[in-house]
Amino acid sequence: MLRTRFTETFGVEHPIVQGGMQWVGTAELASAVSNAGALGILTALTQPTPEALAKEITRCRNMTSQPFGVNLTILPSINPPPYAEYRRAIIESGVKIVETAGHRPQEHVDEFKTHGIKVIHKCTAVRHALSAERMGVDAVSIDGFECAGHTGEDDIPGLILIPAAAQVLKIPILASGGIGDARGLVAALALGAEGVNMGTRFCATREAPIHDAFKQALVKNDERATDLIFRAYRNTARVARNSISQQVREIEASGAPFEALAHLVKGARGREGLLSGDTEHGIWSASMVQGLIHDIPSCAQLVSRMVTEAGEIITGRLTSLLI
Repeated sequence: MLRTRFTETFGVEHPIVQGGMQWVGTAELASAVSNAGALGILTALTQPTPEALAKEITRCRNMTSQPFGVNLTILPSINPPPYAEYRRAIIESGVKIVETAGHRPQEHVDEFKTHGIKVIHKCTAVRHALSAERMGVDAVSIDGFECAGHTGEDDIPGLILIPAAAQVLKIPILASGGIGDARGLVAALALGAEGVNMGTRFCATREAPIHDAFKQALVKNDERATDLIFRAYRNTARVARNSISQQVREIEASGAPFEALAHLVKGARGREGLLSGDTEHGIWSASMVQGLIHDIPSCAQLVSRMVTEAGEIITGRLTSLLI
């Protein structure tokens, strides 16, 4: 067993978190991760309404007796979701752990903390992590450039970003981005993190609620099979490389406004692909860790294997290097 400040603060057995992922963070996956002794996370905005989120929280609670959390991502939008109502559903459902991400979360962090909820904030830069610490969050999940989804605009990989954050932050850090096995877990701990946050790796598990075609693609792909899109709009995102992502990059490179490619990247289109099994239907998030994914285990098998092999690396190979 690996004991860290994160496991002690958040009451979980293993220092592994399944990050919130749009369309993927449902009760099936979150409960399986939590039952494995890690921390499962529901994704609030995967649910169409706050009322649907409350029902999903209840469904997850019926599937696990272990701690789980809810992700609430706040993004700037012309027609934003009713964030305050989603926040209220989380609070009234008795959730004790929330992962926040995105734009100006202060009011949400304040309200969650008022109700005794522990908050993990996801960020992509040390300056953002320090800001989150000042907000009063209990931990930060810091995404290196290798990550899926929004990478930030600084392009700092985890090997630099994690220790840079660890040397200035007082609260626990979760390392995120490009982590999918025991080697990544041990490396993250060595760099100063108190645990890891994994998204893409948990997509390639039996319980992930996506079509098997996507899971097989994650196994087949290597670490080069991603594209960075939206760079021209300073909203960089890493997605799995396919015909749609390549088309998006071509339109972007032409200098066209975002509206010229919006129909290709709609969330509804991506969800249709995840359900139908058409990996070329829309864009879908995946990190460079694809190159380290070679099977589709259950969440219990994945977590157990990571923790066991991490112990073997620490007490075996690393110890043997000492003279």
